[in-house]
Amino acid sequence: MTKELETILAQIGTRTDKVTGALATPIHFSTTYQHPEFGQSTGFDYTRTQNPTREQLELGLAAIEAGDYAFATSSGMSAIVLATEVFPVGSHFVCVRDLYGGTFRYFNQLEENGLYSFEYATTEADLVALINKDTDVVYLETPTNPLMFEFDIQKISDLAHQFNAKVVVDNTFYTPVYQQPLKQGADVVLHSATKYLSGHNDVLAGAVIVRDQNLAEKLRYSLNTKGAVLSPFDSFLVMRGLKTLALRMKQATANAQAIVQFLEAQPAVKTVLYPGNGGMISFKVQDESKIPSILNHLKLFTFAESLGGVESLITYPTTQTHLDIPKEIREGYGLTADLLRLSVGIESETDLIADLKQALAL
Repeated sequence: MTKELETILAQIGTRTDKVTGALATPIHFSTTYQHPEFGQSTGFDYTRTQNPTREQLELGLAAIEAGDYAFATSSGMSAIVLATEVFPVGSHFVCVRDLYGGTFRYFNQLEENGLYSFEYATTEADLVALINKDTDVVYLETPTNPLMFEFDIQKISDLAHQFNAKVVVDNTFYTPVYQQPLKQGADVVLHSATKYLSGHNDVLAGAVIVRDQNLAEKLRYSLNTKGAVLSPFDSFLVMRGLKTLALRMKQATANAQAIVQFLEAQPAVKTVLYPGNGGMISFKVQDESKIPSILNHLKLFTFAESLGGVESLITYPTTQTHLDIPKEIREGYGLTADLLRLSVGIESETDLIADLKQALAL
């Protein structure tokens, strides 16, 4: 029977343990598995290659992103590495300019080492103009981090495929609750599962999901070879977090929409950047010299890196998540020193607004 996303999420891993009937997926810590007889396998030989707990998570990840194959990795960055290095050395990438700082740092290292080449575009029109016969991969964040630009995945995928290029989409911000890139023509979707998918700031994880069998075989080979797999316990934690993903995203969105209305009316705020859904908001203040005071006086918003947890966080990208992007590049596309980024959690919107109000008033 066809299941809605909320149902798939709530029931990830259930009714899979045929031996005991355990409702929660058991955590299989064993690193190695007995062969029943010579030449036979249970399907599990060594945990780097495959693990029963990780397998259940990967089945769930594939289902929620409308994919056929999923790979759970040891971090969001390891997912980005896996999804990038599956393409041949010498590949040419066309990318959104407003990228997570760690992604830019990795891409820059690859280019400096002569492995791949990269072109960047700030707007959708500029990105579309760069896609041509020399393009091998189009890499998108949508919404972007932290300027919240959105890109039309279907339009870009249709164009890229005319030139036999693949499209990779980082879906960390919107999650499959608001966007399923594979349904919109993308070839690869990835997540920092540390963020919304797990949702509790207590596990480091990544995910890569595809439909194409040939891509899946390359990803599986590379992941098994390099070994950046997710541990059984962390796989369990991500599954536990996924069960409430839809609820958390809806509450974070409702809170964020209320906070956007509040911020837009504040004299201390110059610009509010919000894509319409999800819990991520960026805003620019009128007086950037007041940013230390704002950060130091918040009581509920925690000044910290990362995002996507049940607790609300505030980040200063200039000195935190995007520090590795050279200043002239950052400021050239709009990531200026007056920008703050919020990851809105599931607390009371009244309390969150009150916290921002008192900090901005100082």
